[in-house]
Amino acid sequence: MTNIEILNSWNNELKRATPEEVVAFAFEHLEQPITMATSLSVEDQWLTHLICKTGKTCHFFTLDTGRLPQETYDTIEATEKKYGIKINIMFPDATAVEQMVNQHGINLFYENIEFRKLCCSIRKTEPLTRALEGKKAWFTGLRREQSITRINLPFFDLDVHTGLIKVNPLADMLEHEVWENIELHQVPFNPLQKQGFRSLGCLPCTRAVSNDEDFRAGRWWWEQPENKECGLHKK
Repeated sequence: MTNIEILNSWNNELKRATPEEVVAFAFEHLEQPITMATSLSVEDQWLTHLICKTGKTCHFFTLDTGRLPQETYDTIEATEKKYGIKINIMFPDATAVEQMVNQHGINLFYENIEFRKLCCSIRKTEPLTRALEGKKAWFTGLRREQSITRINLPFFDLDVHTGLIKVNPLADMLEHEVWENIELHQVPFNPLQKQGFRSLGCLPCTRAVSNDEDFRAGRWWWEQPENKECGLHKK
């Protein structure tokens, strides 16, 4: 069977699985080393909790773009202390950032979508590529409910850019279900998410939204919804 056929078979087998079951299945069937990319969102925090609960080996990392809010750094520290883990910090290439900013301006991402994608590429996509080097699979906290670009998200997916298997255990969870688990199990979370920042990212590109708006309406709010991916998860 091809990798795609295997993943399709797993997705079919796990159609009604819980996040805990998907995590356990992943550790049982996937080769090590496995990693997890976390933005410290409530989804990623709940997934970190589930992974740590298994006692299995997982490498955790986050992308520090240089434009994150202080609350995100505080959440990193609180999470490391609670679970006894190390969240490795991946930084963008300083020379590339310096050249981009000096050529296009400090807030170039507001100018046009090409500049915004350039900024995301340098600050996020390139560091992600380095973080995934040598890994066999990676966990994400993506959910189908988050945006129109994720409505067909499977539990197991093949990332066409890296060739790695991407595991999305929370794919069919709803936002209120994530929060219920966060509060029940006293999982550390970014306080901005109680202030309307339902999706976390760089501070200049994220703003608070109401509960009536789309989950990711506060991300790159000046762009159309179908463009609201930074390149980390777009196929």
